[in-house]
Amino acid sequence: MHGEPVLSHYEAKALLEARQRGRTSATTSPDLNRTQVSVQLRADGVHWPTGQVTPWAHLEAVAEHPNAVFQMTEQGPEPIRAYSPLTERLVALYPTGRAPTVLLSGIPMHRVQNTDPWRDTQAKVRALRPRGRVLDTCMGLGYSALQSAATADEVLTVEIDPAVLDVARRNPWSQPVFQHPRVRIVQADIASLLPTLPSGYFSAILHDPPQFALAGELYGHEFYEQLFRVLKPGGRLFHYVGSPSTRMGRNMTRGVVRRLQEVGFERVRPVPQGFGVLARRPR
Repeated sequence: MHGEPVLSHYEAKALLEARQRGRTSATTSPDLNRTQVSVQLRADGVHWPTGQVTPWAHLEAVAEHPNAVFQMTEQGPEPIRAYSPLTERLVALYPTGRAPTVLLSGIPMHRVQNTDPWRDTQAKVRALRPRGRVLDTCMGLGYSALQSAATADEVLTVEIDPAVLDVARRNPWSQPVFQHPRVRIVQADIASLLPTLPSGYFSAILHDPPQFALAGELYGHEFYEQLFRVLKPGGRLFHYVGSPSTRMGRNMTRGVVRRLQEVGFERVRPVPQGFGVLARRPR
């Protein structure tokens, strides 16, 4: 492990229970279940392989907050969150037991029911099958960019909110995206950046925007026309929409399909397992 542990109530409760059972050692994760390490359980707290000691009182504080993720500093647990100058609200990591999601205005940006954000992202990326140059329009925590980079030649990922980038840098699951040799991160408004990008440049686009109420301009004709323009002939677009099992999701999907067809996309079809729509620019 490197640096200070990042924990949620899942890890904190398990360590407290191990202490109650009289254990003197345990296996836990210092990075939200990306990796596992052995720790010593002593009277003064949890002793990590780095030499850092987390007092039991700090773990008790973390265990009392099921909706937050904490960086375990020597001074105490610090919630991983940041104030957004764009929304004038907090952006915060939300624990799931595995890869966390991020809350924007209190709304989770990934599916967390019967799945986790990493597997949620895998469903989107599998539908797109990214190759060549890939555009990830809304970076968020960077999971889409990371998974796309496994098969793509290069990934351009765009994030408008500096608070989201700050939170991502402190998320163990996001940190690899900042060092990935095939990922380029740009802080910008994708709606303003897109018209400046070259035509026919990308082989694939993953468009996973915030909810319509937060970013309606990313669901409009003008934006879709720009997505069409920057795609190569034969290039593929995956557009995340939301649950197809709800009335709102079905209505949103129908509207997205219609508008994508109107700007020229072909083979536009819902992908229920990915909660989105797949489309192609004609060859």
